Amino acid sequence: MRFDVITLFPELFEPFFAQGINRRAFETKQVDVRLWNPRDFADGNYRRVDDRPFGGGPGMVMMAEPLWRCLQAIRGDRAEPEGSQAPVVLFSPVGERLDHAGVAQWSASAGAVLLCGRYEGVDQRFIDACVDRQISLGDFVLSGGELAAMALLDAVARLQPGVLGDAGSHQQDSFNPALDGLLDSPHYTRPEVWGGPTGQVPVPEVLLGGHHERIARYRREQSLRLTAERRPDLIERARAEGRLDGADEAFLARLR
Repeated sequence: MRFDVITLFPELFEPFFAQGINRRAFETKQVDVRLWNPRDFADGNYRRVDDRPFGGGPGMVMMAEPLWRCLQAIRGDRAEPEGSQAPVVLFSPVGERLDHAGVAQWSASAGAVLLCGRYEGVDQRFIDACVDRQISLGDFVLSGGELAAMALLDAVARLQPGVLGDAGSHQQDSFNPALDGLLDSPHYTRPEVWGGPTGQVPVPEVLLGGHHERIARYRREQSLRLTAERRPDLIERARAEGRLDGADEAFLARLR
């Protein structure tokens, strides 16, 4: 799996690759990430990659030509056969929202070329000619696509075999099909009683008993409760897909 990242600020990625448990994926090239700066493909002493927008308006726009030259260099380096080239992905507010299903698809793919926009955006002519998909993290705007690229790479890396200490860890993540797309249940650790600002707060007793079936049912119900409170749309989706059984529906009915 290989991701080529087009970015004006490759130095932003250096600490990301060197920290945390996911660094295993990057160090071993299980997720091979290569950084490309479009300034290296720009003309002039100043290596200019942006200019003022036609029609006026604030800010600057990333120019098509340096991006095109950079993309051509990536294509040559990847040496992919015609017809099976990696898709070009632009992180943009107009893109499809990234979710667990999307991350799972990317984690099973051969990779992509990730374009990190800056300033007011990218010349639309380059987008029309070269971009295959656009991805958004949500209904807000970042100063650049680098954080979005890191979010995608982080999510993809943790799904790779052997990256997490426990192979089943990610299967208990929120939105995972193993949880029927619901939110994960709350977690607790030592001490058994915590003297916090609201007084002595114990761990739920059911989690201390060692009765695996009771614990599993408790966690399922807490997952249902939390999802019903925070993301009722996920409950409706799970219901429509037939993922909720009679016990689930009975518990949800008691919450109303």
